[in-house]
Amino acid sequence: MTVKTLTPMMRQYLEIKEDYKDAFLFFRLGDFYEMFFEDALKASQILEITLTARDGGQSGKIPMCGVPYHSSAGYIETLVRKGYKVAICEQTEDPALAKGIVRREVIQLITPGTLTEGRTVGEKSNVYIGSAGRTRKGEYALVRIDLSTGEGTATYAGHDPKSLISEAEALQIREIVVPDELYLDLHEQAQARSILLSIENDESEQEGEAVLTAACPEPIRPSAVRLLRYLDRTQKRSLSHLRPVVYRERKSVLSIDPNSRRNLELVRSIRGGGEKGSLFWLLDETVTAMGGRKLKQWIHEPLAEKRAILDRTDAVEELIGDFFVRGEIRELLKGVYDIERLAGKIALGNATGRELAQLRRSLSQAGPIRSALGSSGGDKLKGMGGAIDPCTAVLGILEKSITDDPPLSNKEGGVIREGYHERLDELRDASRNGKDWIAALEAEERRKTGIKSLKIGYNRVFGYYLEVTKSNVHLVDQERYDRKQTLANAERYITPELKQKEAIILNAEEEALLLEAELFQAVREEVKQHIPQIQGLADRLSTLDVLTAFAEVSEKYRFAKPAFHAGRKMKITGGRHPVVEKMLDDGTYVPNDCILDEGANMLLITGPNMSGKSTYMRQVALTVIMAQIGCFVPADHAELPVTDQIFTRIGAADDLAGGQSTFMVEMMESRLALANATPDSLLLFDEIGRGTSTYDGMALAQAMMEYIHDEIGANTLFSTHYHELTGLSETLGRLQNVHVAAAEQNGRVIFLHKVKEGAADKSYGIQVAELAGLPESVIRRADELLGEFEADRPANPPQTEPAGQMSLFDEVEEEAVQNAKGPVSDLSDEIERLDLLRMTPMDAFQWLHGMQERLRQNGR
Repeated sequence: MTVKTLTPMMRQYLEIKEDYKDAFLFFRLGDFYEMFFEDALKASQILEITLTARDGGQSGKIPMCGVPYHSSAGYIETLVRKGYKVAICEQTEDPALAKGIVRREVIQLITPGTLTEGRTVGEKSNVYIGSAGRTRKGEYALVRIDLSTGEGTATYAGHDPKSLISEAEALQIREIVVPDELYLDLHEQAQARSILLSIENDESEQEGEAVLTAACPEPIRPSAVRLLRYLDRTQKRSLSHLRPVVYRERKSVLSIDPNSRRNLELVRSIRGGGEKGSLFWLLDETVTAMGGRKLKQWIHEPLAEKRAILDRTDAVEELIGDFFVRGEIRELLKGVYDIERLAGKIALGNATGRELAQLRRSLSQAGPIRSALGSSGGDKLKGMGGAIDPCTAVLGILEKSITDDPPLSNKEGGVIREGYHERLDELRDASRNGKDWIAALEAEERRKTGIKSLKIGYNRVFGYYLEVTKSNVHLVDQERYDRKQTLANAERYITPELKQKEAIILNAEEEALLLEAELFQAVREEVKQHIPQIQGLADRLSTLDVLTAFAEVSEKYRFAKPAFHAGRKMKITGGRHPVVEKMLDDGTYVPNDCILDEGANMLLITGPNMSGKSTYMRQVALTVIMAQIGCFVPADHAELPVTDQIFTRIGAADDLAGGQSTFMVEMMESRLALANATPDSLLLFDEIGRGTSTYDGMALAQAMMEYIHDEIGANTLFSTHYHELTGLSETLGRLQNVHVAAAEQNGRVIFLHKVKEGAADKSYGIQVAELAGLPESVIRRADELLGEFEADRPANPPQTEPAGQMSLFDEVEEEAVQNAKGPVSDLSDEIERLDLLRMTPMDAFQWLHGMQERLRQNGR
């Protein structure tokens, strides 16, 4: 098949397709979007629609499939959600006026990151498209924009591709725009996380765009401009609603790496993958869609500036104290639609009359909300009320122009209010009166002719006509009635009077629809000029929605207002895990204290499995996060420092997509924490070293604890089953032992879920296994073996050396020397040369792994 042998229309299709090779081309033919060739073969399978064929000229039949134009949105959304792009190709000239093939052009490219509406676009979730670039220092820049709301942020995202893609996945970025040189570096990681990579190399800033990128540091700005060029190229319409990209300075937010966000289940639960069971699920008492989105943004980026945090917590305190004002505000907010996305639709030219009416209703709530805040006795609330601009000019425009209850579609008219435009009123009156005249004519003709069944009808071919059954034709006045059509049982006629009135009626209807469309477009354009003002109102109302939600949750669950100080002391009394407590919903949750001060800011937590060590650690982290997003916290009392970063190593999971084992994931997450933590950070490590041998794991755990204690100094919670490590409290001055209490009754373990001072006396592992239902014979044999192992254990546990090292390495050395043969006989010399105090945990891991491999190679 050659292009020359195809029909002219198929040649046109291929010419357009050449510019959109990575997209499905929806080619408009009449009332259908058609696809051809490879697009048709793939789309018919993905969308489960019929594959047919079309005459391609001398080349014969070519594959074809299509979807109806009026119901195409669902099909487009399905393709986009599966990671594909869809190019919408429309007829751009009237077929009646075209000479030859109708001119067609792609009017929009819809991609996973630019999908702005549909059943899968969550009301309380942003749809982000990102842009990544590498700075001169080798760090990745990441810019993201939500096309539906116009908001954008920029940040740095680490030095390696995995950290960038992990951050994008955590932020639910569906598509990343990159220059050519980064595509291969990121492709494998992005594909594994189902993130689409798109290429854009144009970094030329257009006139007027500087304001959008002004806040971005110079190394990030090319990525921001590249994203703007991509949006221009794909959307091909006004993007006037885009707001200046906000740069998040590291010091202004509490940094939580993607792994920690997942481990702490901030917006999605680990088990189900949905929102239920997450911190967002607990806190989401918002009543607007934009409030829900803002809550997620705050959870992703808690504050790290004391004054900004106190502004929120003080407002929450006032809202809790003023119950009636809070209730009034929440009722008024229920009448507020999604102003952010309505503004986006207006800018993109998609807003209907119904949606302008929704904007009008929303704006009408702003004044009463402002008044309610002003009536409050709290200074914060009064200040928030004074900052609300009710957008009275826009409200006035919409009240004058848009009818009270516009139809879903603008096509049938009825959107513009009576009295708004004189000529439109005249045309509507002519159309209405003309129809009244038609009804009167029908009655008059029945009277004149005596034909009671005579009726006046209408169709597109003949216009208005009088229809008379054949049995009554003899009663018709043949001089006035002009026969136009014969049916099986009737004749259709026209009269001069009817055709004259028909011209008036039809012209009036058509002219009225055209004029109304022009007027509506003008109203929309006028409102469009006020988009920044509307977006400012949306920001204030969504903030108020989140703060009132915090007040509701805090009052319902008896949360306490946190106090902040300049030091590093953390004192939480009666702390709870808020999500677990809500899930239990029976008052059985056992609260616990967590007290860290300058002289003892490391807790080594021991206790049996299932006793609640991980829950205890998570609740401390969630308390810090909740406090720094401005909410009250699940505790009786909380005195907190302002934390700059949270790192967690909780839970065991393989990274199958990244090809990494559980232990490697554990080590990678540990490395991230040790490399980036500061004295103002919070570190949570749960069961470090369980993915390898006992000695390896214990060595790594001790080395990490010493490194954190001596080099970092951060507030740290470290849980372990290696009871030997509890001896470190004698040499690490800021380390204190605590344990989650358990008791044994009749050979069965009872979890008390209470954190107490000191180390646990035993692990209760066999009792836990019995609770899990292991066979009785297995439990009995394990008990026997445990007795044998404990009999062989040295009377005195390993003691720490003056240099801070346990005798663990001495034991490893002795075993290595006794068992070493041939090429490994010099292991004792190597161990003696090790500078353990200067080894990082990763260094220790690599050395132990190498020694283990050498022993294996020599048959050990």
